[in-house]
Amino acid sequence: MKFEPYTEAALTVDLPQYRLCRGDVVKLVEHHVALDGTEGYSIEVFNAVGETITVTAIPASALEALRQDEVLSARPLAR
Repeated sequence: MKFEPYTEAALTVDLPQYRLCRGDVVKLVEHHVALDGTEGYSIEVFNAVGETITVTAIPASALEALRQDEVLSARPLAR
């Protein structure tokens, strides 16, 4: 699935190196294609009060669109 820049999506995988979990909401900053053809996105992740936690790049397969039947929630950063 291709996402528009500056929209939000949910992670489909845990990213323990950033203390992020499947289902966490991220902001998509830029779409890119690797030399091998793999599509991905630069993402920015914010805490509950809007401060940046991390900026990184992940494959498009690690993202899913947000749905109307989902609700956002808060949790402490994974350790």
